Amino acid sequence: MMKTPLSLLALVLFLPFAAQAEQAQKFDDVEIHYNALSTIDLTPEIARNYKLTRSKSRGLLTISVLKKNSMGASYPVPAEVKVNAITVYNQLVSVDMREIKEGSAIYYLGEYGIVLPETLKFNISVKPEGSAKSHSFEYQQSFY
Repeated sequence: MMKTPLSLLALVLFLPFAAQAEQAQKFDDVEIHYNALSTIDLTPEIARNYKLTRSKSRGLLTISVLKKNSMGASYPVPAEVKVNAITVYNQLVSVDMREIKEGSAIYYLGEYGIVLPETLKFNISVKPEGSAKSHSFEYQQSFY
């Protein structure tokens, strides 16, 4: 089975959100990009290629970790990514993240259940490979 190129995945996942403010957190020389969406918004091909379940009751969190070199250019780095989410009913949901490598790109995907309408507060912790420090932040996303 042929994988869909990263550029197509990025286009499908991030183009609908281009009008929103960039969703990224910066910590010194590390930049963490993230996005959450309903998996029903994925094409059947993308869902199949990445073994994702397309459904109005499933969400997808995407995370990529970039580091700047001495020249200021960003490059992807592997990281330990831990995520949990809290529902409006204060239920804790663990989001298992899996690493995807395609060429030089590295990103992390995690699926979770949602009950519409839903608002989740994600607690994200990222420790880039080779770093002694973890970077943590919260992100809230509503689903309709």
